[in-house]
Amino acid sequence: MAPFKRVLVANRGEIALRIIRACHEEGLEAVAVYSEADRLSPHVRSAHVAVPIGPPPAADSYLDIAKLLEAARATECQAVHPGYGFLSERAPFAEAVTQAGLTFIGPPATAIRAMGDKTEARRRMQAAGVPIVPGTTRPVADHVQAKSEAGRLGYPVLLKATAGGGGKGMRLIRDEGELESAFEGAQSEALKAFGAGELYVEKYLERPRHIEVQVLADTYGRVVALGERECSIQRRHQKLIEEAPSVAVTPALRRRLSEAATAAAGSVGYLGAGTIEFLLAPTGEFYFLEMNTRIQVEHPVTELVYGVDIVREQLRVAQGHPLRVHAGALQPRGHAIECRITAEDPFNDFLPATGVIRHLQPPSGPGVRWDGGVEAGNEVTLFYDPLLAKLIVWGDTRTTALQRMRRALRELVIVGLPTSQSFHLRVMDDAEFQRGDVDVTYLERVGQRLLAAELAPELAQPLAIAAALLAEEQRTKAALPPQPAARPPDGPSPWLLTVRRESIGG
Repeated sequence: MAPFKRVLVANRGEIALRIIRACHEEGLEAVAVYSEADRLSPHVRSAHVAVPIGPPPAADSYLDIAKLLEAARATECQAVHPGYGFLSERAPFAEAVTQAGLTFIGPPATAIRAMGDKTEARRRMQAAGVPIVPGTTRPVADHVQAKSEAGRLGYPVLLKATAGGGGKGMRLIRDEGELESAFEGAQSEALKAFGAGELYVEKYLERPRHIEVQVLADTYGRVVALGERECSIQRRHQKLIEEAPSVAVTPALRRRLSEAATAAAGSVGYLGAGTIEFLLAPTGEFYFLEMNTRIQVEHPVTELVYGVDIVREQLRVAQGHPLRVHAGALQPRGHAIECRITAEDPFNDFLPATGVIRHLQPPSGPGVRWDGGVEAGNEVTLFYDPLLAKLIVWGDTRTTALQRMRRALRELVIVGLPTSQSFHLRVMDDAEFQRGDVDVTYLERVGQRLLAAELAPELAQPLAIAAALLAEEQRTKAALPPQPAARPPDGPSPWLLTVRRESIGG
């Protein structure tokens, strides 16, 4: 591994901006890429150089390996950071980056491939002594074999895609009569989502918690676990709220989870930042679920509790530097909570929403962090994930963090389209959540009660005020003569710079 000075950020939105900022703090130059839909996004202006890579559909832009590598070559990058989503967990992308003579800021393709195949990962974890959920460690040939395995395990069981993720290609089977049709549905969904229809069978655990452990590994053989995150509040297997540490994890259990996580990462020759996900049963037993071979959306809660900049560690490890994190010195300090602010309508089954953000006022103040990827004037489309930003708070206790998140959510103002904001506020006010009584079925159990009305009363007044101010601002602008664009004191205008940057992409 060799030092590098310029990094291509092969992503968009808040994670692209997060990586660009980390590059700047490390003294590195960052190159952004963008589709036509993201031309006005904040990450484009924040980078040293920005390169257009095609039309809005991800397949024609952010998922096009050839375009990304051409952008890297044209801007003389020496490294590529994939962020999360898109190509971040695709072994062929990691291989293509390496074969192009660039540094891939992530694990080797061999580790991505080993952990990307769920049955292969289960076999490796079993060999490494990491507990796995009872089930098959090879794909089942057809629904007949699946039925035989389900009978052996005992219902309920899960059918899961070997190349799966995000709940796609997954079906819960509670009795034998459901299995054949569920097998066909899961296989078809897996083929469409991943290009592979292989399935395996796993015992379904009733009301487990979803607990994950952040790991970092360097080229010197060190693998360090940075504690756990509670990620049980989910909708259709997509996380909505995360916190660290988990109220269900004792210091003794944290040690066991950390030992299992470091063993898991070490068994595949891991490098950089990754996450080992576990299911924690009500009895206290835990089982390996999967590994995310990339930076996680929810990494900020770990950063706030452990005082580690995970993205900067990624950049340093990729250059051959040793980790600056020492396991013996790591102790959780305080409590952090993250709410994913998405362009979804929680009162209409979380359907994605589109529109132009007319006004945006992020919260601030002590212990509040806003990792946003949009600003007022940006259009939200259906081309990409609906995540707009992450609102993260820290407090010296969980109670303080809850109070702070409640305050921050009330301060947040987004005008122009529905968001998940009011849902998060209701969760913060929910007695079960306040007690820490959560598991992966939380939303199924309390969703009807939480989503009974269309607007949290606490949000009605600030939204009305923001809408009135926005209308007055637009009337005032319409009455004024055109003004020259503001020019930064130390250089040309951002728009001139953007024109120059676009010319690089041809």
